[in-house]
Amino acid sequence: MAAHSAQATALLLVDIQPDFMPGGPLACDRGDSIVDPVAELMRSGRYGHIAATQDWHPPGHISFASSHAGRDPFETMPLYGEDQVLWPDHCVQNSEGAALHSGLPLEGVDVIIRKGTDPRVDSYSGFRNNLGPDGERPSTGLAGWLRDRGVTTVDVCGLARDVCVLWTAEDAAAAGFETRFLWDLTRPVDESSDVTTREALEQAGVQVVTG
Repeated sequence: MAAHSAQATALLLVDIQPDFMPGGPLACDRGDSIVDPVAELMRSGRYGHIAATQDWHPPGHISFASSHAGRDPFETMPLYGEDQVLWPDHCVQNSEGAALHSGLPLEGVDVIIRKGTDPRVDSYSGFRNNLGPDGERPSTGLAGWLRDRGVTTVDVCGLARDVCVLWTAEDAAAAGFETRFLWDLTRPVDESSDVTTREALEQAGVQVVTG
């Protein structure tokens, strides 16, 4: 891996929250196993900036299967011209499962981007919401925050590999950041998705880093 200036490099922590870990309603297999190595990376001094995203849904969010009579988790339904996966209720605002994991040195986080706060719109990426009723994907402000601090390179890790981490990395690259996907510090909802996740990252111009 080429050397990069720490001040121009940011670490993006995507949704490292208990609801995405064993025992949570939307658990990634071994999702809790990334906490210690991510904490070590946060303390490593390699990064001039650390940003975290936090899934933060109001009760009754449109992405919850429970909000749609007769629908089950992991079904899909059309929403605003796209397919929406219906999820188990998760990361409800102010719940314990929505907190950023207490095993992370959160004093080192410079900004927290809360996403999924609009009850009508899902939000996977740390950079832009999903498509909404107006046909737009509004910015979360993260790209501008990073640019204002001279960041040119981002390393992305967190949960889940095949959904929110993937979308965040794709949008980071589309926004012009050199983007590295820390594969071993992510875990998927669906293990069978790894091949398509790698293909999507390659197509987006994202570097996959392992080991």
